[in-house]
Amino acid sequence: MKKNKIKYPHLNSSKRIIIGILLVASIMWNCSDEKSNPFLVEKNHVGMLTDSTKVMDLKQIFEGDSIANLESDQFRSNVSEIDIYSKEGKKLLTLTPSSAMDSTATISNVQIFSEDYKTAKNVSTLSTFKDINDNYKISKINNLINAVVISVNEINASFTIDKKELPAHLQYDSNAPIEKSQIPDNAKIKYFMIYW
Repeated sequence: MKKNKIKYPHLNSSKRIIIGILLVASIMWNCSDEKSNPFLVEKNHVGMLTDSTKVMDLKQIFEGDSIANLESDQFRSNVSEIDIYSKEGKKLLTLTPSSAMDSTATISNVQIFSEDYKTAKNVSTLSTFKDINDNYKISKINNLINAVVISVNEINASFTIDKKELPAHLQYDSNAPIEKSQIPDNAKIKYFMIYW
């Protein structure tokens, strides 16, 4: 019993090979483009930073930006945070090393201020509570003195919303539990953090 082969009389073998190569190249390009996005925020990376990035790697990663506290006496003495600024002086990120005064220490968390950094679901500092709630499962809501912190374990993130964005009766009581339904949809994100 013969198997019927699908024939493409209009494509010779060299054209089929070229089409195959183009398809593979296109798939590889899309995959590498997503991984090299300098502003993509995911569970294990923020742009070019990963959960294994060391302090000594920062100059190379942010060669076009300004890094504060990295070479100062403050860093050598006990700095707890490293700030990253754009060439124009806009604050982008604050990085916390796993230990002070150690250039081989990894980055333990990244605080994101710039709207350029976005999660794979397009949530950034320009987003609102509704954007978080629509795209992620909220793991926990913490009521702090001046802010509400929304944790999303799916991406190791916490989103901070200023209490001024909440109804007046929730702004001054840091002991009261806050439910999702009490946070207005249009409450703006002040900044967010990724923890490793």
